Amino acid sequence: MTARIAGNDYRSLTPPALGAWTPSLRVSVVIPAYGDQEKLDLALAGLAVQTYPAALTEVIVVDNGSSPPLRLPELRPEGTGLIVCPAPGRAHARNAGLSAATGDVIHWLDSDVVLDRRSVEAHMRWHHAAPYLAVTGYLRFTPARLPAPEVVAAADDLAKLFEPAEPHAWLVDLVERTDGLTANPHRAFSLHVGGATSVNAALFAAAGPMDTDLILGQDTEMGYRLAQAGAVFVPEPLSRAFHLGPTMRMRGKAPIDRVSHAFVADRIPSYRWLRSHPSRQWKVPYLEVVVEPGEGTGREGPGYSYDEVRATVDAVLAGTLPDVAVTLTGPWDRIGTEGRAPLKDPDLDLVLIRGHYAHEARVRFVDEASAASAVTSAPSAASRQPRAGGPAAPYRLRLPAGWVPGDDTLARLLDLAGDGGYGLVAVLLAEGGQDGEGGAGSERMIVAARLERAAAFARAAIVLEEGEDLDDAVEDTFGVVWVDGETYGFASEPRPIVGRRGAHRARIEAEAQVARLTGENERLRGQVTRWRDEAGRWRKSAVELRREVGTLRKELAAARKVVQYGLLSSVKRAITRRR
Repeated sequence: MTARIAGNDYRSLTPPALGAWTPSLRVSVVIPAYGDQEKLDLALAGLAVQTYPAALTEVIVVDNGSSPPLRLPELRPEGTGLIVCPAPGRAHARNAGLSAATGDVIHWLDSDVVLDRRSVEAHMRWHHAAPYLAVTGYLRFTPARLPAPEVVAAADDLAKLFEPAEPHAWLVDLVERTDGLTANPHRAFSLHVGGATSVNAALFAAAGPMDTDLILGQDTEMGYRLAQAGAVFVPEPLSRAFHLGPTMRMRGKAPIDRVSHAFVADRIPSYRWLRSHPSRQWKVPYLEVVVEPGEGTGREGPGYSYDEVRATVDAVLAGTLPDVAVTLTGPWDRIGTEGRAPLKDPDLDLVLIRGHYAHEARVRFVDEASAASAVTSAPSAASRQPRAGGPAAPYRLRLPAGWVPGDDTLARLLDLAGDGGYGLVAVLLAEGGQDGEGGAGSERMIVAARLERAAAFARAAIVLEEGEDLDDAVEDTFGVVWVDGETYGFASEPRPIVGRRGAHRARIEAEAQVARLTGENERLRGQVTRWRDEAGRWRKSAVELRREVGTLRKELAAARKVVQYGLLSSVKRAITRRR
């Protein structure tokens, strides 16, 4: 039974201890090289003393047009070969080495990287634990003077030769802030670097070769496609290596990012921050919507209805998620040219659909005859995997024709799948019996849409056991959740499409309303300020009045005393006179 890893949590595996196991898999170490014979000699010297069995190790050096041509030194592994790739570029060189490799595992190695003698074994013990891993060792970048190859081969600890050195800071930070790539599994593919990474060869067969159209970022783009093929990415601290000199990124990150981002944005949908434009299209869409035919509208069983397809496709293309493509798989090859009576054509709906979307770049038509190599609506394991040799959208929504998503439906479903890490979000659209009433004794009918994560279904196909349902394997590795279609905005009737002009006008009106409310708010704030100032003046006047009243009270009390004293004196004088 193939080990099942949930998400990217490789910690469920227990690789054997170094030196305490018996390996059986062959490894092909592919070294693309351009010039710098002295560093290549050191890299081969490090490989010559690896603890992994030499009989299971193949080394392929690819000379990428060096002048003078590279040569194989005397100090090298036994199974070392040299091939020439005249096409310039590291991607071409790696593809040449990949084509020549015969191992169960491909181990990339830069020609200026020297491996610790236990490094290959540290990689390979993981590959014996599961057949869908990509393992990356820890690189350190050294400015040390280059020793002789014999010194490298004799060293029990390369740190004595190459320290002090700097770590690959960006990768170390990525591993640390994601708890070893387990906390954010959807970015784990960024760990794939060509300096010292090993990958199961079957994953390369599913993902395809390196992209030779890229100037930079080939490793990351390759990592993305490996992820879509089901890979789990493992950082291995016991695999240590020294890069002879600084890396290109260390010499200048900003210009490297500027060039790399210009290309990888088109190919890696997971880098959402590079796709901030509100409407442009990309080579690899974030979501592929497979619109599936309804019942009884075709010449032979289920088929497409023009009105249903248009309602669904138009709603998909008009939603808040512009990074989307639509696939229609059907018998498009049987549509002929216009006849004498087009309204009587039994394939009229197919003709209308293809004619309506023939020039819409986001809609593609896939003939049933070629569906095996493209996305199909069949529930087979093979159809769930990314297309060999080509890029795959990270998500695929299978949606029956006639069901209409709301403006923000697709974005909400993707948020649910991404936040929850689900491999499948099943959306219940309708439920009932054959007559739609769900009466007693009637056959239960469920109409559902399916949002599938490509990486999850590729992984499930790898670990699938005979007789097991693919969705069950997805449940084990990524998780499955059911949601209600109405809650997420699905409807069975077309909705008015809000065009860009309408959306623009609505935005302008909303901005004007916000401006009006902001002005009214400021006016009220000013009025409140005036009231507060007035209240302050009133309070001050009240204090002054209270003081005046107090003074008057004192004066009145004094006057009363004077009057009382004067009256008493008058009475006394009157009494005295009478006497």
